[in-house]
Amino acid sequence: MRKKNILNTTIIILILAVIGGALLYMKQRSFPKTADRSNSVPTLYVHGWGAGARSTNSMIRYAENHDNAKKVLTATISPKGAVRFSGYWPKNTKKPLIQVISADNKYYNYKVTQKWFGNVLKKLQADYRINRYNTVSHSMGNLTTMYYQVTNGQNKHLPALQKQVNIAGHFDGIVGIDDKPNQNSLQANGEPRLQDSNYKYLDAHRQGYPSQQVDVLNIFGNLQDGSNSDGDVTVVSAKSLKYLLRDKYKLYQELEILGHKGQHSQLHENAQVDRAIGDFLWQQ
Repeated sequence: MRKKNILNTTIIILILAVIGGALLYMKQRSFPKTADRSNSVPTLYVHGWGAGARSTNSMIRYAENHDNAKKVLTATISPKGAVRFSGYWPKNTKKPLIQVISADNKYYNYKVTQKWFGNVLKKLQADYRINRYNTVSHSMGNLTTMYYQVTNGQNKHLPALQKQVNIAGHFDGIVGIDDKPNQNSLQANGEPRLQDSNYKYLDAHRQGYPSQQVDVLNIFGNLQDGSNSDGDVTVVSAKSLKYLLRDKYKLYQELEILGHKGQHSQLHENAQVDRAIGDFLWQQ
C-alpha cells in the first residue's frame, strides 16, 4: 500500500512538473521582455465600430495562406487604453501581422482612440524595437488611425508609417448619421462640397501627416443600388481621403468594389480585397 502511495505521489509530482514547465515555456514565448525586430515591418489590422477579431480574421487568414505572411501577435486594448500582447513573434518572420482588438469597441472619440492606437505602437517600439509599420483599417478604424497620423505622423521618435490600407473609410460622414446618399459631391479639385466635423478637423491638422513617405490604398464599396454607397459609407465620403492627403502621400491608389460584395461589412470578407491588399503591401 505504501509503495502504491509513493508511486502515485511520484506520478503527481511529475505531472505537476511537466505542467509547470509547459506554462513557463508558454509564458516566455508569449510575453518576451524585449526582442529586436527592428528589421521587420509589421502590418497592424484595426477593426471598426462594434467589431473585433472576427472582422479582420479572414483578411489575416488570407494573407497567411496566399502571401506567406504570419500572424505573430494580438494587441488587446483595455477600456482605459492599456495594451497587452499575446502570441509569439519568431525572429525571422518576413511579413509579421498584428491584430489590434479594442475591448471598448464602440468608443468613437477619435482623439482618445488615436492615443490608444499610439499606445500599441509605443509598446511595439519598447518591446520589439520596431521603427516602421503598415496599417490595414476597416470602417471606424480608419478614423482612429488617421487621427493618429495627423497628430503624430511627423514625430521622428515614433515608428514611421510606410503603407496605409483604408477599407470603407467614412472620412466625410456616415449614412444615417451625418451623411445621406447622393447628398454630397466632389469638386473639380477633389475637395468634398460638404464637410463634416471629422473631415474639417483632419483637414485643419493635415500637416501633421507624414510627408511624401506613405503609400496609400483606398478601398470602398458601391452597391450599385442607386445610393452610390456601401450601405453605410458613400463613395464621396470614402474618396474624399485623396483631397485630405493632397501633396502628402508618396503613392495613392483606389479600388472600388461593385455589387453586393461591396457592402460595408462584406468588404473585409472579399477575396478581391484580400488580393489587392497583398499585392499592395508586399508585391510593390
